[in-house]
Formats: sequence, C-alpha cells, structure tokens
Amino acid sequence: MKRIWLVQRSTLPLLLVAYLTWGAVGAIWWSTTEREHPTAWAGGGMLLLFALLMALNPEVLSPSWRHLYLAVQSALVAGLLLLETRAWSAIPILFFILSAFAMLLWPHRRSLGWLWIGLFALLTGGILTFRLGWGNGLLTLLPYAGGYAFFGVFADALARAEEAHRRTQNLLAELQEAHRQLRAYASRVEELAVAEERNRMAREMHDALGHHLTVAAVQLEGAGRLIPSDPQRAARMVHTAREEVREALDELRATVAALRAPLEAGMPLPEALRRLAEHFRAATGLEVHLVLPSETFDLPAAHHLTLYRAAQEALTNVQRHAQAGQVWLVLTLHPDHLTLLIGDDGRGFPPEAEGRGFGLRGLRERLEALGGTLHLEERPGGGAQLHIALPRPQEGSDG
Repeated sequence: MKRIWLVQRSTLPLLLVAYLTWGAVGAIWWSTTEREHPTAWAGGGMLLLFALLMALNPEVLSPSWRHLYLAVQSALVAGLLLLETRAWSAIPILFFILSAFAMLLWPHRRSLGWLWIGLFALLTGGILTFRLGWGNGLLTLLPYAGGYAFFGVFADALARAEEAHRRTQNLLAELQEAHRQLRAYASRVEELAVAEERNRMAREMHDALGHHLTVAAVQLEGAGRLIPSDPQRAARMVHTAREEVREALDELRATVAALRAPLEAGMPLPEALRRLAEHFRAATGLEVHLVLPSETFDLPAAHHLTLYRAAQEALTNVQRHAQAGQVWLVLTLHPDHLTLLIGDDGRGFPPEAEGRGFGLRGLRERLEALGGTLHLEERPGGGAQLHIALPRPQEGSDG
C-alpha cells in the first residue's frame, strides 16, 4: 500500500530542503507583517496549509488530482502575493518548491511539468505587473523565472537519476536470477554429461566384448560335448575360443586406455565387414552371404564404427538366439544414406524383442545420435532381419 505522506528515503532530502525554504519565507513574512493587521492570520493560515500539502505523496494521486494539487498550491502562493505585506518579494520563492514538485509529479511526461512551471511564471508576472507596473514587474519577474527553471531542471535530473537507479536495481536483480539459473543449468548439464559418458562407455564395453565372449562361450560349450567323441574338433574349438578371448582382451585394453575403436576401424567399411563375416563363419560354421558395394567411399569415424558395431551386435544375436543355418549381410550405398541389412533363416523373433536387451538399445542410441534408424523385422522367406539406415554426411562436413 502506498504511503499518503511524502516522508520516504528517496524524497526525504528534497522534502527537507523544501521545508527549509518554506521556513525562510515564513520567517521573512512573519517578521515583516504587523500582528494586528487583518491579513496576518489569513496569510499565516495559507502558509501553514501550503506546508501541510507539501508533505503529501504525489504518487497516491491520480493525474487529475495532481493538477488540482498544483492548482491549490499555486492559488495559495498567489493569495499570499496579493496580500498587503512588506514580505511580498519573498513569496514567489515558494514557486521554486512547486517547480521542483511539478517535475516530480510527472516523471514520464515532463512536458506537463514544464507547462506548470510556465504557468507559475505567468502567474508571478501577472501579479508583479499588477503591483509594480509593466516595466518593473517584468524586470522583477526575470530572476524568479530563472529560479523556477533552475529548480525544474534540478528536479528533472533528480527524477532521471532515481529512475536510472531503479532500472539498475531491477537489472541487477534479473542478472542475479539469471546467474543463479545458469549455475543450476550448468550443474544439470554436467550431470547429464557424466551420465551420457557412462552410457557411452557401457555401450562401448558391451559392443567390444559381447561378440567375442559369446563366440568363445559357444565354442567352449561345443568343445565340452565333443571331447569324448571328436577330441580333434574339440581342440580346434578350444583354440577358436582362446583366440576370441585374446581378441576380447586386446579390445578391452584399448577401450580402457582410450575407448578407441576396434582394429577394423582403420579399414574401409566393406573390408571390415568382410573380415567380421569370415571370422564369424570360422567361429560358428554358419554360412554368411555378403553383398557389399564395389565402389570406394569415405565415412566419418563415428559412422564407420556405428555400422561395424551394428553388424557385430546382429551377428552376436544370430549366434545366441536365431538357431539359423545361414546369414545375409547386405550393405547398400545410396546417394544420401546407407542401409545395412543383417538377416537369418532362423526361428524369427517375438514381437517384444525389438526393445529388449542392452545391445540393441545401445545400438539404437548410437544410430539416433547420428540421425539414423534401426528396425527389427521379419525377413522375407523366414527368420529375422535387422534394418539399419544411416544418413551419409555431406561433403565438407566435419567427420
């Protein structure tokens, strides 16, 4: 709720100066006015009413009431000027106070303040001309009019400074709030970055080790069954499992050291897929049908590794779950994207399989980060098929 009186910290210095000025004028008037004169008490009453109205807070007044406020104060000063007293020359000083108040009453419409200051000058000039005549009245008006203008400019500067201070405080508060929010956002981003890095490391560890360890486990299970009947084949399977474990250890060391790509990352993608298929064929005995583009093409390291990991994960799932006899691996090069199909002639997949398992979920996250897609679907002719599409980066883009 706004206070009805003007006594507040921002305007207290101005109000004190105004009352000191009023007190000086009142002292001059009282010392030069005869107590027995009929106008003595009338003039004293007008001076007291003027002082009381000065203490009003103009912010609580509507624009029309502010005009009325200045009109009443001006009428009181004019009435004092018209009284028969030897202190009449001090009375226009009260308009100095009103000139400052006029500028403060309309801080955003300063033209109204200057209009009132002009009216004070006209009113003073009219009364002085009435008392002293044209020549002396106008000459006497000049210093008063200069004082009105000076106090108007002073009050205008004070109002502008107060408004600038208020805007600065508001801006400072907004900046402090923005800083607080930025710190909160930075903390959240750091948490998300740590979580994302953990997920990336988990995907990398899974992709790097899952394939090799699955092959090794299958080979060791088969060797265990064949030791009594076919020890030579069992020995070969143990040898294959040992090679898989050794390669898994090599990739684990590389991953722990710098989360580097597998050894095949340095090869062209078709050659890396061919090597992966041959390794898979030798380890499982499954027939792998390869369809690879003959033309050479460049891929960023992230695209290369993602497609290689996709093929690796798909072949691992075939070995684990498909009970298949044949596998198809088809890489197709399109003008704006690549497709990779890995299918089998096994038992297919349940409808809920697409969203299950960390391997496919992590692979989908890798692809989506590059703008790609992954779908697990039925292969024409039976079995399951992993359908991957990945946009080709534009020439000149960072890879």
